[in-house]
Amino acid sequence: MGRNKLVSFDLKADFGFFKKPDINDIYLTYNMLHKPALLGILGAIVGLQGFQENSILPVYYQKLKHLKVGISPLNNLNGNFTKHFVKYTNTTGMASNEEGGNLIIEEQVLIKPEYRCYLLLNPEDELENSLYSNLKDYRAEFLPYMGKNDFSAWWENFKEYESFEVFDFDKDYKIATLFRKEEAVSDYLVKAMGFAAMGKEPVSLYFEKLPVAYNETLYQYKYADFVYSHGARFRKDIKISTCDFYTIGSDQVIQLL
Repeated sequence: MGRNKLVSFDLKADFGFFKKPDINDIYLTYNMLHKPALLGILGAIVGLQGFQENSILPVYYQKLKHLKVGISPLNNLNGNFTKHFVKYTNTTGMASNEEGGNLIIEEQVLIKPEYRCYLLLNPEDELENSLYSNLKDYRAEFLPYMGKNDFSAWWENFKEYESFEVFDFDKDYKIATLFRKEEAVSDYLVKAMGFAAMGKEPVSLYFEKLPVAYNETLYQYKYADFVYSHGARFRKDIKISTCDFYTIGSDQVIQLL
């Protein structure tokens, strides 16, 4: 893969919150870490500023949006993390339209979210090399957090892959990360998979629509449909996509987007 380095690290927190922007009377969270949120965490690690002004995308996003990343949930139940609702009460009277009124906010929170994050870096780029060094040395310029500054995050198990290559669908394979569900995939996804043997727990599939980038005109999320399976194997004749898949082991494949 030329000059690029493929690394991974396990990102963890006691709690997490990745707010869905389409509901305001109750705050719901995405279950999975998504690329824009991961870029914010990487920006904190390397010391790039976050959101400062309306209608201006943060520095970390402008400088890191080109990075190829992959995300795999860890220690979960079929792709799902435990969630709880927490209520907050604002009694100042400043947050309600009614004079002297209280505002009660109900927020959904992830419990002990963990994700293995894959990252393709160019060590000849000064910023990407700094990010590589900080990840490897477990050092952050700003405190990273899991979607909300109350929920500080850390990482473990930094790994650099000595060999990896673009996957050309020449053998049966298992996808270790979330992967984008193209329209064609939805038509034959179940047919393409191998399922567990009779008498064993069947292979599960997890689906979620997640942000992949910002619309740089509207300053809103762009979305894509994603799939995750903890054990599904795909036949070599099923070409889910023509690009962005890489092998990192004898039969393990990741998607970087």
